[in-house]
Amino acid sequence: MTATHDLAPERARGVLVGVAFGRAPDFDDTLDELALLASTAGDDAVARVIARRKAPDAALFVGSGKAEEIKALVAGHGAEGVLFDQALSPVQQRNLEQVLGVSVADRTALILEIFAQRARSHEGKLQVELAQLQYLATRLVRRWSHLERQRGGIGARGGPGERQMELDRRMIDQRIKQLKLRLGKVERQRQTQRRARARGDSLRVSLVGYTNAGKSTLFNALTKAGAYAADQLFATLDTTTRSLYLGDGVPQVALSDTVGFIRDLPHKLVEAFKATLQEAADAQLLLHVIDATSPKLHEQWAEVERVLDEIGVAGTPQVVVFNKIDALPEGQQPRSRLDWVERPDGTRVARVFLSAHSGEGLADLRQLLVRASLDEPLIPDAAPASTAWPVPEPTL
Repeated sequence: MTATHDLAPERARGVLVGVAFGRAPDFDDTLDELALLASTAGDDAVARVIARRKAPDAALFVGSGKAEEIKALVAGHGAEGVLFDQALSPVQQRNLEQVLGVSVADRTALILEIFAQRARSHEGKLQVELAQLQYLATRLVRRWSHLERQRGGIGARGGPGERQMELDRRMIDQRIKQLKLRLGKVERQRQTQRRARARGDSLRVSLVGYTNAGKSTLFNALTKAGAYAADQLFATLDTTTRSLYLGDGVPQVALSDTVGFIRDLPHKLVEAFKATLQEAADAQLLLHVIDATSPKLHEQWAEVERVLDEIGVAGTPQVVVFNKIDALPEGQQPRSRLDWVERPDGTRVARVFLSAHSGEGLADLRQLLVRASLDEPLIPDAAPASTAWPVPEPTL
């Protein structure tokens, strides 16, 4: 008898599609990030399609000619779905599914699916469900299109499809209200916890940054918390707070690890995760963790700043932490492990280069946190300045 084993679910095969409109400075012409998102969700990218248009096609987003090209790729690779790197309207999604003959999802749906898979805490699950229902509410029209042609008796208004859509919409609206009430209760509990921490002497510090920049690894390296960390997008969704001991005579730090950001993070998720992101909003100092090896460093930096501005914390003092320097080539190593730079708005920001994995540079970051905890300037007058913003200077 053959022994039985738990089999991993079969990964779906998908075609990736990206459309550049105009100059599109932040367009990912490699679709590498979408491929990583797909892999994180459990799909395999079997083909990639890049299209360029002046504006989206109202009916098919990519136009009928490109849609036929995608259809041929789907058939040729035996793909089971198509993933778009941009947001699709409900009508565009429905039309594309009819033309391509397979399921179609956009970037928003993909991120929501990953969040649903990764949510572990009660709060996280509530937040993700709320975002999913708000997204689904705009797409009910495609769920019951096969019933809309059915009519009731003579003189009847609407039919089973219309009635079913009304019922679904009402149920979703009721569930959304329930979730908002429950999340409101969670937020009040968090506010109580934050007020208790604020009454103490702890400096409140939050880790923020692009997903997979290494925030959780740095959090573990500083606090020995053992929080889940992995080389994948959105490895953790739930905020974790631990005390950080910095030495005798130095007030403790309350360090929080928050959810990572990503380009085009759905606004519904930002709204749903306000309770989680509030940890960053209430922080006295932000450690903005950046993957020093990323070829998209500038774009990722700007996206995090955009979300920070959206939640109202753009003015909170920051330390910029360039992580993963152990993976940088010799010629790209920074001249100094600790310096400061002047931002475009004229403010000075301390900058530290480290590796959360190897531990290199952690002592410099801890020293900055000691200064912040003692209410000393993060940037001493004698500290060296750098002219490179925001990338590290190469070694000469």
